[in-house]
Amino acid sequence: MEVDSVRRLCLRWGSAVGAALATAGGWGPALARLLPGGGADARCCVADPSVRLDWVRTRLAALPDGVEWLLLGEQHDADAHQWLQAAAVQALATQGRLAALVLEMAERGRDTEALTSDADEAAVRAALAWHDAGWPWQRYGPVVMAAVRAGVPVVGGNLPRHRHSEVMRDAAWDDTLTDNEQRAALHRALQEGHCGLLPAAQLPIMARIQLARDDAMATTLLDRRAAGRMVLLVTGVQHARRDRGVPHHLMRRVGVGAARACYSVELRATDAIEPAQDPAYDALWLTPAVPLVDYCAELRRRS
Repeated sequence: MEVDSVRRLCLRWGSAVGAALATAGGWGPALARLLPGGGADARCCVADPSVRLDWVRTRLAALPDGVEWLLLGEQHDADAHQWLQAAAVQALATQGRLAALVLEMAERGRDTEALTSDADEAAVRAALAWHDAGWPWQRYGPVVMAAVRAGVPVVGGNLPRHRHSEVMRDAAWDDTLTDNEQRAALHRALQEGHCGLLPAAQLPIMARIQLARDDAMATTLLDRRAAGRMVLLVTGVQHARRDRGVPHHLMRRVGVGAARACYSVELRATDAIEPAQDPAYDALWLTPAVPLVDYCAELRRRS
């Protein structure tokens, strides 16, 4: 079957194509290798757990030598992204390659190290001080529990909320991103993330929070560094950017060697036939598009 024809079938029928091909003779992983981006298109297989796991194993096997930190930058409301993350945890843990799972979704200072691998979900959520309103456990629980069941520590990486006021007052954070173009791009991203309603005077202050959050996650990755194994960070896609996100702070802290030891993946939900890879990431993994939701509508009504 021609690759372009397969891709069009995938975009029209989604995971049903991958499942049918897998049933027809193990074509799921083979199909993934045929698609553009060196097998980075998971849209045909992501809904099938076994094919999905094979697909992720193939991607992990293709990582460059010397990767110590793997960053999976997600779209928070794309379920397929958490499916891929859980598969990555399972694959790496089974191979004995996963030192820790670090989460944006929990604060620094929280972890599961005191728990056994048979701990129940309530105990895990308590250990991580899980905030279900912001991060629905139904979505992230399988990612977390895959690590717990494998005996891999789950570690909070985000800046604790009680430090936000201190950070907003500390102008020293401004010096952690000195590139004017990147600072302007960060301000634009923050404005977009706040529905265009953030006063311009607040942008530098909110940028400090973003920079401190990325630095907190970078520090956590460094804390968990383990020779011969990998630390996996699950975070939002903006935090995974090499130019101003967590990788930038890794390099700021430990030098250019961090660039070789860090591998950042953009997880993108799209139905585009020829999506372009953003150079701010090392790789692009494609998943099915999700319905667009206007999260700003309610804020606009109130403003």
